[in-house]
This record gives sequence, C-alpha cells and structure tokens, in this order.
Amino acid sequence: MTERIEAERFIPASAADVFAVLCDPQGHVAIDASGMLQDADGDIVGAAGDTFVVHMDRESLNDIPDYGKYDVTVTIEDFQRDRLISWSILGKVRPGMGHTYGYRLEPADGGTLVTSFYDWSNVSQDWKDSGIFPVVSVTNLSGTLGILDRAVRRGYARG
Repeated sequence: MTERIEAERFIPASAADVFAVLCDPQGHVAIDASGMLQDADGDIVGAAGDTFVVHMDRESLNDIPDYGKYDVTVTIEDFQRDRLISWSILGKVRPGMGHTYGYRLEPADGGTLVTSFYDWSNVSQDWKDSGIFPVVSVTNLSGTLGILDRAVRRGYARG
C-alpha cells in the first residue's frame, strides 16, 4: 500500500498567483475541502521553518469521536518560491506523527500544473497500524485543488 497520495490540476494562472494563496495561513483555510480548517493565526510564510497556527474542527470528518476542536501548529518544511511548499503539523499528539502535506507547482502553457500531496511514510508503525492513515483522501486533495483554482481565478484576497 502506498503511503503517499497525490492529486493534480491545471490552474489557468501563474505559479506566483497560486503560490501566494499557499503561503497565506488564511489561504489554507479558504481552500480546504475537508472542512477541518476553521481559521488561522500567523503571518504569510516566506521560508522553511516559518510557522502559523490553524484552528481545527475534527467533527467535519467524524472519524475520531470526541476529538472536536483543537489547534495545530504548521511548520513549513520545504519552501521553493513558486515551485514547492510542504509542511508538518503539531497538534494534540506530541511529538507529532510525522505526516506532511504540500504542493508542487510546474509552469505549463497558459497556467500552472499544481500537484497536492499528502505523505505519511515517516509515521511510526504504531500510528500506521492504528488505521487512521490517510487522514485525508485523494478526494479531499482534488476538492481542495478545485477550490484553489476558483480562489485564484477570482482574485484571492487575504481574508
């Protein structure tokens, strides 16, 4: 079984315009298709190591009873302007589980090919055996790409 899922979508916009949404904590909330991301605090990121806080609501997935509302700290792991951004999260579970999320952007005629990925290959075997991975589905990744496309085409403005 693969420990990484990906979805891709062509977005008729520049990589810089797409990347601007992905660097903004509020952008993550605005494009989330899972329904878990409710709000965020923090500045626009510009380098690996930057962090921000996302206020979550696990009830939208209804997969872990009584998990409810909580905060996670997002730490940027990879940052290549207009090309790649990835991050890990630290939430209720300490130390963090080790899964990462991210986007790879490739210039294409008339826009950008955007690949959203979710990787849990570095999660401990105990967590893998727990049955909660993947936390999000390829459908969630695809849905988020659709919302990202709409947000960029409509002229995303910081929320």
